[in-house]
Amino acid sequence: MGVTIKAFKAVRPRPELASAVAALPYDVMNAAEAREMAEGNPHSFLRVDKAEIELPPSTDPYSPEVYQKANENLQTLIKTAMLQDQQPNLYIYRLTGYGQVQTGLAACVSADEYERGLIKRHEFTRPEKEQDRINHMLACEAHTGPIFLAYRRERAGEANDPAAIMAEYTKNAPEYSFTADDGVKHELWVIDKLQVQNQLVEAFGQIPALYIADGHHRNATAAKVAKMRDERGEHDFYLAVIFPHDELAILDYNRVITDLNGASEAEFLDKLGADWLIESGCAACRCGGSMCGSQIKPSKKFEVGMYLTDTWYRLTLKNPPASADPIQSLDCSVLQNTLLAPILGINDPRADKRIDFVGGIRGLGELEKRVDSGEMAVAFALFPTSMDELMAVADADQIMPPKSTWFEPKLRSGLLVHLF
Repeated sequence: MGVTIKAFKAVRPRPELASAVAALPYDVMNAAEAREMAEGNPHSFLRVDKAEIELPPSTDPYSPEVYQKANENLQTLIKTAMLQDQQPNLYIYRLTGYGQVQTGLAACVSADEYERGLIKRHEFTRPEKEQDRINHMLACEAHTGPIFLAYRRERAGEANDPAAIMAEYTKNAPEYSFTADDGVKHELWVIDKLQVQNQLVEAFGQIPALYIADGHHRNATAAKVAKMRDERGEHDFYLAVIFPHDELAILDYNRVITDLNGASEAEFLDKLGADWLIESGCAACRCGGSMCGSQIKPSKKFEVGMYLTDTWYRLTLKNPPASADPIQSLDCSVLQNTLLAPILGINDPRADKRIDFVGGIRGLGELEKRVDSGEMAVAFALFPTSMDELMAVADADQIMPPKSTWFEPKLRSGLLVHLF
């Protein structure tokens, strides 16, 4: 017995307005950035997902007025820029960018199966962020942003492989095709053929579990909203896009620290040498003598790039962990356990104000910038977590350390909306 997927009557943009409506997820920018992104575009879905941008800047983003405005803006968009399919469909959503192509199935998945552990998480959620999305979801009577899910692809190329079924369907022309301002191409196909829908429902029915890649708060919120309602209905299933795990890439999620915990630079490097082999100059960047001082991007597990006082160092762990524990073998855990906690005194990275996190999409130049400005004392560039590691943590019902994964490219909100 596998997972359940369900077709739905999507509310989606008119094809000629798809690029105007589509917006980045609400949680990757602040209100000021969202205002700038939506400026001059009355159709931007940010006016639904971050409705505070249409209210005075002093407005509490969690006030009832914001959720009311979100509903008003959604209804306006539906009337002016969107349409609703008249029959339940499945949808294929392809993203091309950052050197990769990933093709997923947009469908509704079961809130009950999330509660039963068939849709697996790897992050904690925060109550205040959940409450925000509960209020937003109830006000809009809709799932406005899809959850980014993955499935373990074990039947590649076989007739019942969902990716193979989708590949055949995408030989048809897409309903939408546009390139966003970040260079990512978005394509969407409408699967209105019942035979193909049934093939995909059957194929996913043989997949034992789905994994949350991104969108833990929206996922938890959707499940809670389903439980809040006495009657059964559309809210018992929520919007997701499901990708095969072997098409996804996780970028590095890097760390910057404000100070060296009272140590001088020499003392810090001396302490570091107990667990890490430290290389600088040609040995670190492996440039053959032509590029000394270039940025150090780790090329394998248990290797870290460190930027300290105008210099990049390559750190290599002397004794990699022998434990099979999926958490302790993560690079971010190794850095935490051998360096951040014992040397720099960062014992709780979730709460400590001395640490900040920089997504790999910003590049290693952002790490240099934060240190060179004097804001931070040292930066660490990590080797990215793999999908296999993520799934191993979720399968073990464990929780990853904070800021362990950064997925790109991002799904756009507003291309598909699921009304209750």
